[in-house]
Amino acid sequence: MKNVNPSLTWREGKIPVSTQFDDPYYSLDNGLAETHHVFLGGNNLPARFVDGFRIAELGFGTGLNFIATLEQWRNSKIEGKFHFTSFEAYPMIPADMIKAYEQFPEIADIASEIAPHLEQLQDTSTLSLPDAQLSLITGDARETVSHWDAQADCWYLDGFSPAKNPELWEGDLMKAVYAKTCAGGTAATYTAAGFVRRHLSDAGFDVDRVKGFGRKRHMSVARKA
Repeated sequence: MKNVNPSLTWREGKIPVSTQFDDPYYSLDNGLAETHHVFLGGNNLPARFVDGFRIAELGFGTGLNFIATLEQWRNSKIEGKFHFTSFEAYPMIPADMIKAYEQFPEIADIASEIAPHLEQLQDTSTLSLPDAQLSLITGDARETVSHWDAQADCWYLDGFSPAKNPELWEGDLMKAVYAKTCAGGTAATYTAAGFVRRHLSDAGFDVDRVKGFGRKRHMSVARKA
């Protein structure tokens, strides 16, 4: 599939917003803090990190979740590397990703390290570091997830709002996510929308609604027995 780059606007010149879905790529309150609360905290990371840990994600977006995860991995002093696979239909161009990172000085060093490799990521869909292996699978996740030949220890479910991008939260896709989750694996997402929690539950996950980030009162976490 030929990459289709997203059409963007920038709110206040610093927060990327998808014009197709009329939705920002991350929380207006603080995208990096959202990643820590929702995706890392919601999956009990970094406490679960071990060499070879596998993370999968719906919606790569700016790549902020990967960078935040890499930062936490390094802070945890884990030997070895983790594997991060992200499913993305509309990969962002490197210049826009770099612009998004500029809003978060806390990750400036890692962002500077990653930036020169973003063209390679766009061209080859892979980025290999001594402590991390990133794979970007482009296309419709409703088709690509079921064909993935691996399983994840945890999932970051980070599509656009379920109200605006319901395709990324469909029941069949959540069943594919469940099938590609290791026993004891988890998933976390910023949304607590009723139909999302039902689809996760119908897929086989044990689902809980917990405290959300910023303006969102609740979020969802899920676990495969």
